Amino acid sequence: MPLRPPLMLSLLGLTWLGGCALVPTDRPAPPEPLTTPAFEARIDRLEASLSARCDARLENLVRQQQQHQQRLTSDVHDVSHVLRGLREDVAGLSADAAESPVVADCPASDERLANKTLLGRTEWIGLPSVGTYLEARIDSGARTSSLSATEITAFERDGEDWVRFKLGLNDDDGAVVAVRDDWIEAPVERRVRIVQANGEQSRPVIRLLMTLGSIRETVEFTLTDRIPLDYPVLLGRRFLMDIAVVDVAQEHIHERPSYPDNGPATEDGANESDGEAEQDTGSASP
Repeated sequence: MPLRPPLMLSLLGLTWLGGCALVPTDRPAPPEPLTTPAFEARIDRLEASLSARCDARLENLVRQQQQHQQRLTSDVHDVSHVLRGLREDVAGLSADAAESPVVADCPASDERLANKTLLGRTEWIGLPSVGTYLEARIDSGARTSSLSATEITAFERDGEDWVRFKLGLNDDDGAVVAVRDDWIEAPVERRVRIVQANGEQSRPVIRLLMTLGSIRETVEFTLTDRIPLDYPVLLGRRFLMDIAVVDVAQEHIHERPSYPDNGPATEDGANESDGEAEQDTGSASP
């Protein structure tokens, strides 16, 4: 006899409920509630861990500081030892100086200065072949003497190198007025290479008769434009060697030479510095 529908539904429902009751559950058990003693125990453990870490760090810092202090103390001791030695040396030197003073006797005369002309830091010179006087700065640091020149023009005469130029003068430079704009011609003895901060230059060297007090010598002059400088002539150590000595505390020891059409002498200017080095590049004449 077939089952009735309501009865079948009841049986199915019971079967489903029975099956669900037989399925095992894997859910974790809920944690036990944290009690006050457990919480305090955890806090105590955390404090102990942090305290141990801080103590270790502090001990390390203290140890480093002690080592640094020991090094500083050792350095101070070394410096103190050196200072004591220096004080002893100074005391010994002072005692020696007090016990045996030495006074050097100045020689009455020096043969090395015999027959040499005394010059000041600036002097008046004469150029007889040009017919003028000029003011010169005496500079033992310069190797070659130099003469202020402009419009320097090279040319050839009888197979030799010559130059034509005019004196490079300021309005305040003392010189014979009549020769200020005259052309001067001279053979080129050689050329020098001038090394400066802004590069190199090749300059001609000529020979001119020059007078200075009792000195009358043929002097080599490098031709260059000295208008921006304070003196139209610079006398170097090649001229000074064996014939003159310089007293930088004096100037114009010797009188200015006389030439026709003399103008008034000018006051010397401030000291100058050329700031250049020269090198010979060989003779210009065959």
